[in-house]
Amino acid sequence: MAIELNAEFRNVAGKGAARAIRKNQNIPAVIYGEKKEPTAIVLNMRDFEMLLKRPSLRTKLFQIKTPKGTEDAMLMDIQYHPVSDRVIHVDFKRIDVKSPVAVSVPLELANIDTSRGLKMGGVLNFAVRKVALRGLVHDMPEKVVIDLTNLNIGDVVHGTDLVLPKGIELGLHQAELAFVTIGGKMPDETDNKPAAAAAAAPAKK
Repeated sequence: MAIELNAEFRNVAGKGAARAIRKNQNIPAVIYGEKKEPTAIVLNMRDFEMLLKRPSLRTKLFQIKTPKGTEDAMLMDIQYHPVSDRVIHVDFKRIDVKSPVAVSVPLELANIDTSRGLKMGGVLNFAVRKVALRGLVHDMPEKVVIDLTNLNIGDVVHGTDLVLPKGIELGLHQAELAFVTIGGKMPDETDNKPAAAAAAAPAKK
């Protein structure tokens, strides 16, 4: 479901104008892309900061309502004040909802406590925590879940092992990327080493 956001145009640019906007409890922002001129807008600070409590905003379609109509866009960047941590500027990119978009989506691990490999003493390495995907914004998932239940020691989860919604594809260079590995040695390998060493040792006279 799209996120609806009300915006007004801002006709004055520059640092002084941006400070005045923020002083009035608003946020300067811009909408760019789709071979159109950038549109400078003003957002209500309270409304936008309430939105920040929602997860995975960068995978969502925003429908930004302006005095001249509605813009379909995705959130690209948020700038924060280095001291107060308040939002000071927001960038949106126009999109065509009928064309694929490229998005980075967070990964989430499921069934860590019941993972076969971890129960045998394996060590979890969650190396890459986001995956680049491509598809229509309406089909884009908020996250991708990796189920650890049946993973054994030595198993690796590559991009091609991820379970994706219909119509969503991996982005460039994601197919062979190792997102999760379970390292360590199988219990039988560890247990058999002393016995094997003893059998190979020469008998004492």
